Parts: sequence; structure tokens; C-alpha cells
Amino acid sequence: MAHEDDTRQAVPSTPRTRTEGDGVTRRRPLRERHVEETVDVAVPVRTAYNQWTQFKTFPRFSTVVRGVDQIRPTVTAWTIGYGLLRHRFAVEIVEQDPDAYLAWRALEQHPSHQGEMEFRPTKSGGTAITVRLLLEPRGAARILNRSSWAARLTARLVRGELVKFKQFIEGVGQEGGAWRGTIRNGRVQHDHPEPPRSRVAQWPVG
Repeated sequence: MAHEDDTRQAVPSTPRTRTEGDGVTRRRPLRERHVEETVDVAVPVRTAYNQWTQFKTFPRFSTVVRGVDQIRPTVTAWTIGYGLLRHRFAVEIVEQDPDAYLAWRALEQHPSHQGEMEFRPTKSGGTAITVRLLLEPRGAARILNRSSWAARLTARLVRGELVKFKQFIEGVGQEGGAWRGTIRNGRVQHDHPEPPRSRVAQWPVG
């Protein structure tokens, strides 16, 4: 399990990119990070990925997620907290490859973060799920973030959530739904792009 507790040891923040056969340049992975955690799950990659992307089910296994609302196709609003304490913030998915990769950024300002997940098949037929987080606090919170304490606390939380997900999906054995779309630069990619529309309502083009 990798922990990058000291921000001074982090590598430069510019993420690596790679160009696929379709000519699209994709960001991966998040090079500078404060937290990295991996857990092996005893279900196939497709099952693990499908269930993870059912964000509204997170309260069923999470100890901190209280609710998730879909705002737009690539934007969700998360409510997290303990007891009576609640915090709500929006998250935008910027990259998503089915069964492989998911990257997001928080839209809040104080503090903010970005993160990514990788889903990789294991030799046993299961899935290795890796989460990386880059914390981006503002103002006085930056002082706390410079300490290894903040990174350790976040890593412990992330690890706990991954273990809860592992127990949940292994317990049910199959996903409760799936979203198999692809996202590039915060936009959902469609297999069959819609034709251009006329500015006059309901008038076809061509």
C-alpha cells in the first residue's frame, strides 16, 4: 500500500498523458498525489466498475457518504459527514473509461481536491482498485495539508471506504446497475453524434 504522506516527496504536478489509437490524448495517471490506496476485490473488473459507478448506492456501504444527487451527466453533488455534521459539494467527472479509469475534480473552492481510480484485473480473476487523491486546500487549510498528519488521516479514510466497498460487492456478488459511458474532458462521448439542429424549433437540417 503506497502512502505519499510528505508533499515534499511528491513528483511534479503535471500529469502524464497518453495517446490512444483513436488519436485522443488522455490524462493518466495523477502524478502528484498526497494519498494512494489499493484494495483487491474478489469480483471481475466489469462487476467492480459497474457497481462503483452507481454513485447513489454509496450510502449503503459508506461510513461518511450520506447522499449523492445527479446534477448533470458528468456532475454529482455529494453529502458527507458524521452524526449531525454535514458537508455538501459538487464533483465533476473529467475522464472515464469503462472497466479501466475514472478521474474527477471537486468544484468547491475551500478546500478542493482531485482524484482518480484505476481498475485492473488480477491473476485470480478479481480486481485491483487504486485510488489516488491530490488535496488542494486554500487559505489556512494549506498549513494543515503540509503535515503528514492530514495525508495519513485522508489515507485512512480512503482505505476504510475501499474496504467497505470490497465487503459490499463481495457480499452481493453482482452489480446493481451500470453506466457504461465514456467521458473526455468533462463531456460524455456518444457513439452516434446527434445531427446538427436547426435554430428553428423542430425543423430538420438538410
